[in-house]
Amino acid sequence: MRIPEKAALYIDGEWVDTDRRRPAVNPYTGEEIATVCECPPALLSRALAAAARGAADIAAMAARERASLIRQAAAAVRGHADELAHLMAVETGKPLADGRTEALRSAETLELSAEEGLRIEGAHIPMESSAIGAGKIGVSLRFPVGVVAAITPFNAPVNLTAHKLGPAWAAGNAVVLKPSPMAALTLQRYVEILAQAGIPPGWLQSIQGDEAAIGLLRAPEVDFISFTGSSRIGEQVKAGSGLKRVALELGGNGYTIVAPDADLEEAARTCARNGMRLAGQSCISVQNVCVHRSIYEEFARRVAYHASTLRAGDPLDAATDVGPVINAHSAERIQGLVDDAVRSGARLMLGGTHRGALVQPTVLADVPAACHAVRGEIFGPVVALMPYDDIQAVFSQINAGPFGLQAGIFTASLPLALEAARKLRMGAVIVNGSSTWRSDQAPYGGVKASGIGREGPRFAIREMTEERFVVFNA
Repeated sequence: MRIPEKAALYIDGEWVDTDRRRPAVNPYTGEEIATVCECPPALLSRALAAAARGAADIAAMAARERASLIRQAAAAVRGHADELAHLMAVETGKPLADGRTEALRSAETLELSAEEGLRIEGAHIPMESSAIGAGKIGVSLRFPVGVVAAITPFNAPVNLTAHKLGPAWAAGNAVVLKPSPMAALTLQRYVEILAQAGIPPGWLQSIQGDEAAIGLLRAPEVDFISFTGSSRIGEQVKAGSGLKRVALELGGNGYTIVAPDADLEEAARTCARNGMRLAGQSCISVQNVCVHRSIYEEFARRVAYHASTLRAGDPLDAATDVGPVINAHSAERIQGLVDDAVRSGARLMLGGTHRGALVQPTVLADVPAACHAVRGEIFGPVVALMPYDDIQAVFSQINAGPFGLQAGIFTASLPLALEAARKLRMGAVIVNGSSTWRSDQAPYGGVKASGIGREGPRFAIREMTEERFVVFNA
């Protein structure tokens, strides 16, 4: 398949080139494969004006008509899943099978959004409960916010974009999309597919560049900002957005608990796979695993074994399980965290090396809880194992950390599972599963440094609409 020479901007239904560009690099080979056009202020103004016009048009359209167009777009994405997977492999290092799964999930996310767009509802407010309300009828209705700025990352570029576009359109909003420059070629093709499927020009503008991203945060035309990325950048987005509403899907450090009554083999296999797949570049990747001391050594042995069966290499090779991380700089950062953990007393059971951007699946045992490899977000194919004796101490350790995205617990005890659900301050607790789990219709998001708001079409639509109270006087 031919790789485009450049990623252009999509403004008011036209593809626009610019002179200011940055390189796009294949993370596995390190070779420059294309350039990415960056959006200057004048073109950003054009994009914002087009989005403002589009917002009025889409809001005036019947929900069933919006849903029909979104379904058409989903069908087109399904038909191009292999092409999108190839682009993701070349541009982001994602193995082909994972890329195809992601493309198909993005189509399903659009379909779910179309369905939820038909069920946007308000509420009847009982006015007779107060003297001042007696005799009146009160209803709460929901309306589109207007223009949504969607800022998306490289690690799941197609599906995370669908999680912003689908709900925004279903709710009656226009979108200005700013994808990661490290996934610009993939997103350019994704936007082409959507446009060819009939998504109107006013519904979607696509731009690039850090300057343009800052401009989006400040632009008066933008009514809502949906951002997925690191906690550090998320904090900057919130600080720069003023009084605009935001939804922030940020980082995590993937805790999973393995109780003494857990299915040991299932837990070990799941943690190994979910710590290494996508090269660990998911904010819910298994990173930290707390295991009861009575089963700890056997569990560590099994995790290391299952991780050792995963093949790291060329993402275009169908036999590859683990591709490279996004660039050599990230690999060096991950290597530094692993080395720091070993110096602090951790036991290296597997991996611990990298070549270029390819980090070997790594398993660390006996990792001190104070290590940066535990408290921070590794965002690489590394699993840190820690023994525990007291489950209450584990709950306290997890809650004391900066993140609160998702946690998993393996146990046959329903009381323990319920206790974990009640005590762990997380966006989600996965029982008899790891932290790495997401179904696209479910509410997804975190607390603390892991973000604000929830995604999942039904929940994102609520974020991307405004509540308006209407009173009828007799």
